[in-house]
Amino acid sequence: MISIDFINTYLLSVVVFSLLLNFALSIYGIFYRPHYIKKIIALTVLSDTANTFAIYIGYRRWASGGNTNPRPPVIPTTEITPGVLSEFVARSVDPLPQALVLTAVVIGLAVTIFLVFLGHQLFNHYKTLDMRRIKKLKG
Repeated sequence: MISIDFINTYLLSVVVFSLLLNFALSIYGIFYRPHYIKKIIALTVLSDTANTFAIYIGYRRWASGGNTNPRPPVIPTTEITPGVLSEFVARSVDPLPQALVLTAVVIGLAVTIFLVFLGHQLFNHYKTLDMRRIKKLKG
């Protein structure tokens, strides 16, 4: 029978591989696709992939050690002893990556809106969003 640790390790490896593939494809889209909208989409995918990496870094499994019954960390409501506090700290998730991702999502949305507005202005001025044609028209 396959152990739960093997399944968790396999699934997390698939997630890392998928994120690396997303990262590579989005970099390709940003630098090698000539259409402006495709560049914006690739930049958005890159931003989402970076945010997912940050969440992945902050991930912590609930089961620690040989515990076969994983349970989420619960804030102690009774007497706080050093043992209870150390167990809570060992099983709780770091909130810093979550806060950074929340900030990055808001900034990413603002940048995407700015780039869409810039694309609208490019189309109004050059009547195309193909970067190769804009380069020829500009020069």
